[in-house]
Amino acid sequence: MTSITGAPLRAGRRIVNRLKLEWDPYQQNCPTRMVLDRIAGKWSVLILGVLQDEPTRFNQLRREIEGVSQKVLSQTLRRLERDGLVLRTVIPTTPVAVEYAITPLGRTLAGTVEAIRAWSEAHIEDVLEAQKQFDARADASPY
Repeated sequence: MTSITGAPLRAGRRIVNRLKLEWDPYQQNCPTRMVLDRIAGKWSVLILGVLQDEPTRFNQLRREIEGVSQKVLSQTLRRLERDGLVLRTVIPTTPVAVEYAITPLGRTLAGTVEAIRAWSEAHIEDVLEAQKQFDARADASPY
């Protein structure tokens, strides 16, 4: 596929209005899939949810997000920092402390993150019931 200038299009892009290129996450090689994967992860959603209120130190994040290991928290924060969603600040104390804050780019996700969290709380009983019904059908199936 080529652009309107005849140059090949990069994978994951499509022509919109014959003048503008737009990313298309439904294309296999579109880099927006990496962003979707990152922000849709449960740890990312929970981290961004905590950070939207105020900057938070690493150990406080660990206490507030029950069940996350130090390794997973560290890896997720590093990825969010790389993507420009979180800012890491080293505080020169003894011992050294590290604080994380949501960036302006990360703040653009705050409403979406809150909506996902609210939806999951509002519909968890429906989801659990659907899983129960599915499992009962699967157990009764001869396959």
